[in-house]
Amino acid sequence: MQTPLSIYFFSGTGNARNVAHWFSVVALGRGIETTVTDISRTSRKDIPLPAPGSLVGFISPTHGFNYPPAMMYFIFRFPRSKGNRAFLMNTRAGLKLSKWFVPGLSGIALWLSALVLLFKGYRIVGLRSVDLPSNWISFHPGVKEKVVASIYGHCKNITVRFAGKILSGEKVYTAFRDIIQDLLVAPVSIGYYFAGRFILAKTFYATDACDKCNLCISNCPVKAILTVDNRPFWSFRCESCMRCMNDCPKRAIETSHGYLVLSMCLLNIWIMSWFWQAVARFLVIPAGNGWVSLAVTFTRWAVTFAVVVLFYRLYHYLLRVPFFRQLFYYSSLTRYKFWRRYKPSRNMISHLP
Repeated sequence: MQTPLSIYFFSGTGNARNVAHWFSVVALGRGIETTVTDISRTSRKDIPLPAPGSLVGFISPTHGFNYPPAMMYFIFRFPRSKGNRAFLMNTRAGLKLSKWFVPGLSGIALWLSALVLLFKGYRIVGLRSVDLPSNWISFHPGVKEKVVASIYGHCKNITVRFAGKILSGEKVYTAFRDIIQDLLVAPVSIGYYFAGRFILAKTFYATDACDKCNLCISNCPVKAILTVDNRPFWSFRCESCMRCMNDCPKRAIETSHGYLVLSMCLLNIWIMSWFWQAVARFLVIPAGNGWVSLAVTFTRWAVTFAVVVLFYRLYHYLLRVPFFRQLFYYSSLTRYKFWRRYKPSRNMISHLP
């Protein structure tokens, strides 16, 4: 009898969920006892201990060239191994140019997670990236449905082949092909984790089309959306998984590109310039003093972060004022019809809960 399989996944718009489904179908077809768990519906305090010798898989999207914090925290709290094998997969922003499938970038997504699991005693038997279409419509329009279907068919075949090899006892480290470019973008993933993800979380807002159905609030996988001033409010827990924006039936959730430019560029440049001029008048930094330079750098980031927090609250308040509300609406590229939302291929959507 083959050892049981446990798959843990995190998914925003469904890409990683579908990969988990495809893998589980291969396992079930071989008569393997399989459990698939959505970690957004599981308390990290109650993670079940895998049976000794069983196979464990982790599947997640790539956010800022890393696993999203929800998956990383889950892995950090995952029980130590008692002779278990483990594999990791990540979905990343794939494209298609003519007949060519163009891969995305993983950064440290697989490598950091694999390192944590190795320290926990797991034997890593598989590392695989799956280049499903990007859902980050804050940065680009959603991929056309025909292209989505083509990429999905291609990636399903890749996942099925990978699953077959892993379940047959083979070791597959396809991710090593990308290790050079992954290392090159690693600094970006660190910057995204400590700053970028918080900035992106503060670019979402609900327009007047919002009918207060609260679907975005109830479906948020990390419970990051609150109700403030009778409208949705995105807290810093937001991981920019794009589920709310892509699933909103009224297409009422937008990314405020005007706010992004104003707050992250003009306002911060002005405030930081004024702040550091003031610091320079009262603080003489000894040349070559690394600790002082480090403290100044830390303070710089702390002040910038505080500006982001305060300015987003002001921005949310200004949405009450018709003039500012229209200003933000019309400066949001996502409000225009040509800026498509993203949906997984209808023929490939999994039946997982």
